[in-house]
Amino acid sequence: MSELTRATPRTPAAGTGLALLGGDRAVPRAGTGGTWPLITTADEQAVLRVLREGPLNAASPGEPEVGRLEQAWAEATGTRHCVAVASGTAALHLALRGCGIGPGDEVIVPALTMNATAHAVCAAGATPVFADVEPGTYTLDPQSAAAVAGPRTAALLPVHLHGLPADMPALGELADQWGIPVVEDAAQAHGAQLDGRRVGALGKAGCFSLHPHKNLPTCGEGGLITTDDDDLHEQLVRLRNFGELEPTGARSYIAHRAALNARITPMAAAFTHSQLSRFDDYARRREPGIRSFLDRLASLPGLRVPQIPAGRTHVWHILRLMPEPEALGLGPEHRTGLRAALHRVLRAEGVPVSQYQVAPLSAQPAFRPDGLSTSDALDRVDELFPVTVAVVDGSLCLQRRHLDPAAGPLLQWYADAFEKVWQHLDLIRRMATSRSAPGWREALRRG
Repeated sequence: MSELTRATPRTPAAGTGLALLGGDRAVPRAGTGGTWPLITTADEQAVLRVLREGPLNAASPGEPEVGRLEQAWAEATGTRHCVAVASGTAALHLALRGCGIGPGDEVIVPALTMNATAHAVCAAGATPVFADVEPGTYTLDPQSAAAVAGPRTAALLPVHLHGLPADMPALGELADQWGIPVVEDAAQAHGAQLDGRRVGALGKAGCFSLHPHKNLPTCGEGGLITTDDDDLHEQLVRLRNFGELEPTGARSYIAHRAALNARITPMAAAFTHSQLSRFDDYARRREPGIRSFLDRLASLPGLRVPQIPAGRTHVWHILRLMPEPEALGLGPEHRTGLRAALHRVLRAEGVPVSQYQVAPLSAQPAFRPDGLSTSDALDRVDELFPVTVAVVDGSLCLQRRHLDPAAGPLLQWYADAFEKVWQHLDLIRRMATSRSAPGWREALRRG
């Protein structure tokens, strides 16, 4: 642990000069702190065991590591089955295909999410149809989903964005009315709960990423799919391995479905299984530091911190913070300028804020509807997805640093920095209004 994470936080005195203008940083340069993932001797030994004893390939008969991880994660989520695959994107793709989604189908996804969600729909041969998100939770808005549904709607794909479950009861009602499955994108939400049930057990299938930046990491890439459906489980096992049956002896190489290779490696499975032994403890230990940090920020005027509806828990994969221009004496036209000003000033103080998503998914070239000019397509994004546009253009995010369960002191330094910056709101307002800042349209042109 660095000296920074052990340091005792201090609150800067009123009038302390901004680091951007030559003052001292609120977050010292002694180190960045917030290491993630935390790799222990046990994790290293798990990987070495596979290297020394094998097998090194998950398709080998009797390979034990993948099955151990699958059983443990099924138990952790309260589901009957788990299938480990090569990545979170592969998990989404295989879950959709296992549910029978294919060409001619439409799948409703939120406009605010990482592009893998929509790519998985396209890879299955279906078409992503975008809906807006709720302003308080940033998860799929059931009313918007209902408004874009049509006769070809074949599945709902809500995202438990940043670690907060979507409104699954309302979305489940819609799916039941239409007779379609709900596939959960829980890539960022390992361990999150809704009414006492963990995500991954709230739809027909739940899909998780094991990317090293996730709350439950691996040592490379990996994904997990959970389900209570015995038939779906059987299809998923085939789809991850060239459509073959699960080997019980010598491999037959007979394909029962058209499929590719989406197997996880035994080393990745062993690493994650080792990490899983500390997963709940890490979540418990990081909670007080994050709560204390957000409580301090919630007292700052014009800054909205994550909202958690009753019955849901948040696992804080990403912390998204929403400055509110109107509450700070600015107009909505200054949203991007305010975000850009705060981004510049906070990073100078040592707070690693980022924008994370820079354009709505529905605006990105890969997913725009055919037959519309670029200008018309982008105008429709503004019209149809106002909440997503406001979040993309106006919010700031913190990633990874807070996942270290010992990062509480570091978060207090970050809170010091926010409080220091809020002592200089007159300057922030002048910066926000002095020149236009690039919004999502400019980000698309640059990208």
